[in-house]
Formats: sequence, C-alpha cells, structure tokens
Amino acid sequence: MSLENQELRKAGLKVTLPRVKIYQILEKAGEGDHFSAEDIYKLLMGMGEDVGLATVYRVLTQFEAAGLVSRHHFEGGHSVFELAREEEHDHIVCVKCGHVREFTDPVLIERQNEIAKELGFNITDRTLYLYGVCADGCVES
Repeated sequence: MSLENQELRKAGLKVTLPRVKIYQILEKAGEGDHFSAEDIYKLLMGMGEDVGLATVYRVLTQFEAAGLVSRHHFEGGHSVFELAREEEHDHIVCVKCGHVREFTDPVLIERQNEIAKELGFNITDRTLYLYGVCADGCVES
C-alpha cells in the first residue's frame, strides 16, 4: 500500500484517484511551496488528469478538515495549501511578488509561549505571517 493511501485511510478518507493525485502533488512539493486550488488544478491538467476545479476545492477542504493540510491566507484572502507538518514554522511573504519563505525560530516560539502564559492563555494553535519586500531580485508579478 502506498504512503498516500495509508495517509488518506489514517485520516478516515476513502482512497479515490483525485485524492491520491492531489496528495501526491502536495507531497512532492518542495519545502516552502504553497499551492492554491487553481495551481493544483493546472498541474493535474498538465498531467492529463481529468479532475475538475470544484473537485480540487472539495478535496482540499476535506484534507484540511482531516488535518492533512494547512490552509494559509497570504495574499488578500487568496488561500494556499501545504501538507500539515508537526514542526512549527512561520512564513514571510513578499508583498510585491508573492514569494513565500518558511522559517523556524525556537526563540520566537518560546517567546510566544511566554506571552500567552503571562496573559493567562494556553496556546492551541499559532500562525505568524511576516510581510515585506524581497531583498534581492524581486520582480513584481
């Protein structure tokens, strides 16, 4: 049984061709790659797969509900997805070209935990997006 089939079954999802193909695209993405539903749809079309855009949206929503993917809203509400990872990480986004970089900073994570504790909160989830302009070679899209 393939890894993606195992992951889908563990998440309580029936193994279907569209789910497997979409999971494979997300799994093969490089670290820091984030795909919109439209990006995934275009990749599937390029692979000759007959999967509609509505199906891609539905599968991504199912994956998110099952904890398989994380959804981010980087560019004015434009949703992008990545496979969910146990490692906590944050994102910095170029406001000109949309390039996204991931980073992990244990000191920053610890400081957020300290702030939450000082304010009487237990953190259940965290998201940090930093916005700026690429230092070198930014080309506005």
